[in-house]
Parts: sequence; structure tokens; C-alpha cells
Amino acid sequence: MNLKILYDNKAREGFKSAWGFSCLIEAEEKILFDTGWDGNLLHHNMRKLNVDPKNIGKIVISHDHWDHAGGVSYILNETDDPEVFVPRSFSGRLKKEIASRARLREVSGEERISNNVFTTGELGTSIKEHSVFIETDKGFVVITGCSHPGLHNILNFVKNYGKIYWVIGGFHGFSYLEYLKHIPLLSPCHCTANMEKIKSLYPDAYRECCAGSEFEI
Repeated sequence: MNLKILYDNKAREGFKSAWGFSCLIEAEEKILFDTGWDGNLLHHNMRKLNVDPKNIGKIVISHDHWDHAGGVSYILNETDDPEVFVPRSFSGRLKKEIASRARLREVSGEERISNNVFTTGELGTSIKEHSVFIETDKGFVVITGCSHPGLHNILNFVKNYGKIYWVIGGFHGFSYLEYLKHIPLLSPCHCTANMEKIKSLYPDAYRECCAGSEFEI
């Protein structure tokens, strides 16, 4: 399985950066997690990573914020009738747009997206969000958008299913850094407020994550 970071606040040389997040999961199926906000930038980084959007069969939008859902219109133009997973609380306007151009799947509770790939279902109260967790022989890989429900709440949910091997994505203002000490790999990015502290506390676990990063699991 491979993960490709298509969109982030930071970027490797030759890639473009902007506030937002998008990650491509390449497993039995190609699953796009979030879309950033600028379709042109997403397109540029996809080309650099040799990603053909026509091969993307499923799209997961973590929550209804512009920096995660803004690229939806672009990606729907480039894909062929994908299944799109959004929180049930997602904007009615955006759900209507997606449903007119793709197969909309409204998510409330935990469910399977693909073989070994799951959504947590909606978590949180004021800002509801779902994350993806992937079963591997090393443990679960957790991919988050912004972690508005609290990273500890997301990870506690996934721990009900088994051990966590890697956490990738936006950690937002998460400050209970001791909570991360037993997780083998950490790749905070996007909106993470304490990125440098995490890197300093867990240098052996830290893996840089930015647009253009590729991870093999």
C-alpha cells in the first residue's frame, strides 16, 4: 500500500503548497482523502506524482471546510462516477452538488470504505468530522483531516479495533503530546499547532509529511 500527499501547507521542491490537505490511498482501490481547496494546485501535484484521477474510484471528504472540500468540483470533473463519502452533517448544498455528479454516500457511524479501509463515522459535536483508518500487518494507519473532534478521541475510537501504527494528517491544536508516545510513526502536517514540539519529543517516530511526500506501508 502507498500513500501520496497531494496537498498541504508545505511542499517538496517542484510541488505547490497552499493551506489544505489531500492524500491518495493506493491499496486494492485508489481512494482520495480530502481535496484541498484549489483544483489547479491539486491537478499540478497529481501530475507530478503520476496520479491519473480517472483511476480514483472513491473519495472521502473529512468535513465541510473549504480547505478540505474546495477541490471537490475539480476532482468530480476528472473522475468517472466515483463513490463519495461525506459526513451526514455535511452542507446540504455540497451534498446536492456531489449527488448530481457522483454516487453520494452519507456517513454517520463507522463503516467499511474498501477492503481494510474504514471510516470512523462522524465524531465531534460543534464541528463533526470523520477520519480514515487502514488495517495493515503492522497495525492501523490513521489519516485525519483537521482532528476537530480531538485527536485523542479519534485515536481512542480506532484503538477499539487494534493497535495504531501511524498517524498522518492535521492534528489541529492537540496538546496532550504524552498521548502519542507509544505510537511508532507520526506525520503531523497541515493545521497542526504543535508540530515542532512533536518533532522534538519524538524524533524517531517523526516522518515529514508535505505535498509530494510518498509513503510505502
